[in-house]
Amino acid sequence: MQRRTAQLAKRGERAAQSVDMRTPTWRRQGREPDYRFSLANERTFLAWIRTALALLAGGVLLDQFSTRLAPRGAVLGLAIGLAGLAAVLSGIAYARWRANEIAMRLEQPLPSTLAIPLLAAAALLVCAAIGVLLIAS
Repeated sequence: MQRRTAQLAKRGERAAQSVDMRTPTWRRQGREPDYRFSLANERTFLAWIRTALALLAGGVLLDQFSTRLAPRGAVLGLAIGLAGLAAVLSGIAYARWRANEIAMRLEQPLPSTLAIPLLAAAALLVCAAIGVLLIAS
């Protein structure tokens, strides 16, 4: 019986070590934040991902269904630009989520981001370009 208990204890230690190996170093720093703040941070991350998916859908829509907009190269460029912006925004969303988690763990102020002005400027440019294409067509 004692041998079996020792075997189970060793298995538990190995399992804990493998979890620690898979856990990023930054998640082991500081102290665990209140779960409500972690969940709020996760919801914000998911909102950024939804925005990126909407941008990607807009690019696909432009490419596949814009029959009246010309020249075709400009429409294709806008579609590729929207897809690229969606990819960049997805990366920024992860980096922001991670930075917020680290700040909460270390009880530091939340970092600022360039994502909001970048997204606003890109949306302005895309809207202006589509407006020009609509007027020119």
